[in-house]
Amino acid sequence: MMIKIHNKSSKPDNIVLKEHQLVEKILSIESALPSFMADYLLYLKGAVALSTRYAYLIDIRFFFDYLVTMSPLTGASQIKDISLEEIDAVKARDLNYFIGDYCARYYKENRDQLTVYENSNRALSRKKSSLTSLFKFLYRNEMIHHNIVEGLNPIKLPKPQPDAIKRLYVEEMYRLIEVVSKGIGLTQTEMKYWEKTKRRDKAVIMLFITYGLRLKELQELNLSSFNFKRHEFTIYRKRGKESTMPLNDSVIKVLREYLELERPKDASEEDALFLSLQKKRMTERAIRILVKKYTAIAMDQPRKDGYSPHKLRATAASTLIEFGFSIYDVQNLLDHENVTTTQLYAAHRKNSKQDIIANFELDKHEED
Repeated sequence: MMIKIHNKSSKPDNIVLKEHQLVEKILSIESALPSFMADYLLYLKGAVALSTRYAYLIDIRFFFDYLVTMSPLTGASQIKDISLEEIDAVKARDLNYFIGDYCARYYKENRDQLTVYENSNRALSRKKSSLTSLFKFLYRNEMIHHNIVEGLNPIKLPKPQPDAIKRLYVEEMYRLIEVVSKGIGLTQTEMKYWEKTKRRDKAVIMLFITYGLRLKELQELNLSSFNFKRHEFTIYRKRGKESTMPLNDSVIKVLREYLELERPKDASEEDALFLSLQKKRMTERAIRILVKKYTAIAMDQPRKDGYSPHKLRATAASTLIEFGFSIYDVQNLLDHENVTTTQLYAAHRKNSKQDIIANFELDKHEED
C-alpha cells in the first residue's frame, strides 16, 4: 500500500515515515496480546519513547510465548488467550527462573538445525526491566494482588571502566581523515567505488567525529536540515527532541564539496543528504560498513576489528575533553542524559597508567 505523508509537524517526512513504520510493528505485536493488556499498552504509549515501547513489547511477547510453549503456568494455546488470573498466579521465582535460567541460554529447532541463543547479563537486565515495568503497572493498577518484582534476583552488570572504552586516539582520528580523503589502504575494487563516493564518505566521517552523532541521527539527515547561511543544522534526538547544531568551517567545506561535486541531482529521495550509488538514502547498515572499513585501516587492524559509529561518538567525546572543553559542554553537545556518562570519557586518557607509573619511581626516592 502506498503511504502518503500529510505532515504538519516540524519533523521531516522521512522521520515521520520511519516512526510510522515502527508504530506498525508495535501495533502488530499488540494485536496478538491478551485483552487485559489494554491499559498497560496505553500507559506505554505516553510514558516511554517509541523505540523503548517496541523493545518492551518484544520482551513481553517473548515471555508470554514462553508461558504458552514451555511453562505449566497457563493453559492457553496462544498468547491472546492467557488470562489475567494466570498472570496473577505468577510468582517472583517464576520470573527469576525465566530470566536467569531460560533466557540465559535457550534453543530453537528448525528442521535439521538447532540454534543456540545465549544472552549476556546486559540483555537479561533489559528483559528484567521490561517485565518489571509490566508487573509493577498491573500491581499499581490493582489488576494483580502481589508486587512480585520485589522478589526478583539482581543482575550484576559490569561497571563501565574508562580503560575499556573503545575510541580512536587523536593521531588515529587524523589518520582516519587522511585514509578517507586519499583512499589509503583500499583494495583495487574498493578504490573504484571510493572514486564515486569519497566526498560523501569524508562528510559522513567528519560529522561523526565532530559532533558525536548517533547513527540514527546521521542517517536521517536531509538537505533541508542544513542552513548554511546561519551556519547550523537540525537533528532529531531521542524521543523526537529537536536540536540545533552549529556548523564550523571544516564541516561546511566537506559538505559543500559533496553536495556540489558528487551528490546526484536526480535522487529518488530528493531531500536525503547521504545517498547510495543507487541514489537512495543510505541505510544504517551501509553507514556501519563504511565506518568499520575506514576505521580498521586507520588503526591498521583487520577489517573485522574496525569500529562502529558509536565508537566514533566515544571518540568525539574523549577528544573534545582532551582538547580542554568542559564535560558539561560535551554533555550538552552529545545529548547525554547524565553527566556521569560524559565523565567516563573525561577519565579516559591515553597512557594515563603509564604516566602514573613513570612518575612514581620508588628507587629514585630511596636514592634521594
